Amino acid sequence: MEYLQSVAGEAEASGAFTTPSVVHFGVVLLLSALASAPWNGVAGIALLWGVVGVSGFLYTAFVARRLRAQTVYKPVLEDWLFHMWFPSAAYATLTVAACIVCNHARAALFLVAAASLLLLFIGIHNAWDTVTHLVFVRRQAGRDDGERRGGGLS
Repeated sequence: MEYLQSVAGEAEASGAFTTPSVVHFGVVLLLSALASAPWNGVAGIALLWGVVGVSGFLYTAFVARRLRAQTVYKPVLEDWLFHMWFPSAAYATLTVAACIVCNHARAALFLVAAASLLLLFIGIHNAWDTVTHLVFVRRQAGRDDGERRGGGLS
């Protein structure tokens, strides 16, 4: 039973910590594809930027709820910054770009570029954070478990 609780807890943590990185990478790829498409005007891309921005902002709120709900790891300030505040800022920036593109196309393009780079850096940071957690924290936990059972992991 303890194993099933551990698996369920790790699935909750994955939804809070790992899945958002994949989503952010996907959004950056989507924004790049949208910027490369031969649009006839800015209305179509502005609508899509707005949809992605608002959806991402709502998704970030959902991730924040997952961060609070999961019990495997207690999030610290860095986790809140990179899983909630910075992504919220990126998606809000994308939404602002969608709102101003008709009157300020150049500024809107810079905002989309800034939001994309921020999401890319967030994804890289979070992926690295996940890997280092798995390598160092989980590895040490495995060693501690092995020592308690009488056999150490070398």
